Amino acid sequence: MTLIRRERQAHVEIWTLDRPDRLNALPDLEDGDAFAAACESVNADQAVRCVILTGAGRAFSAGGDLKAMKDRRDMFAGSGPEIRDRYRRVVHRIVRALYGLEVPLIAAVNGPAMGLGCDIAGLADIRIASDTASFGVPFLKLGILPGDGGAWLMPRNIGHARAAEMLFTARVLDAPTALEWGLVSRVVAPDRLMDEAMAIADEVSARAPQALRMTKALLRQGRDATFDQILEMTASMQALAHLTDDHLEGVTAALEKRSADFTGR
Repeated sequence: MTLIRRERQAHVEIWTLDRPDRLNALPDLEDGDAFAAACESVNADQAVRCVILTGAGRAFSAGGDLKAMKDRRDMFAGSGPEIRDRYRRVVHRIVRALYGLEVPLIAAVNGPAMGLGCDIAGLADIRIASDTASFGVPFLKLGILPGDGGAWLMPRNIGHARAAEMLFTARVLDAPTALEWGLVSRVVAPDRLMDEAMAIADEVSARAPQALRMTKALLRQGRDATFDQILEMTASMQALAHLTDDHLEGVTAALEKRSADFTGR
């Protein structure tokens, strides 16, 4: 079964983790390829301006397959070097692909997001949650550690102290606490989740697509770059943006007091 079910609505792609019988457990050995292919496809398609990621069934993603861990099979079979290599080729390929997605990513978290599932949600630019959602990184509870980059990601999303509390205690956050801690930006009723995600995606997609991708790049680089480095990147990107047809359309639309119709040129 294909992991990611993809749908297209205008300039928005909806990706659904489609393994509901296993609570969208991740990763199987082919999942790195699935995420890389989906992200590469979107990056190459200038008509796509936003992606929504959600889960089928009652979970966003339950994370690693505990039975496979116990049996030391599939991802977790073999020697230490072999397991390390699979983390690099599968888990790290997933998170690198999502981190490199050039368009804004909205996570619509419909249920439990645990372990890798929680960190995949954390890679989104915008995170909204159903009031039935929950978030946890219970690696230490299982005698392992965050092998998916979560120790780098989580402090950047919610701050060092709260990230340490989540990781060290393996505590699971309910949706209201996730909102309070800044892990998500809003919580909605389950039957409103995808409508809310789509409304945000439509608003994002109404922006000039080239400038949108460059702005996301600046936000990503801004996590680690110095202020001077960001200013230099901004000057170069801004020069390109000023020469686009979309910039002229945006200015003209503002002067004419109408909505801009951006074409990506």
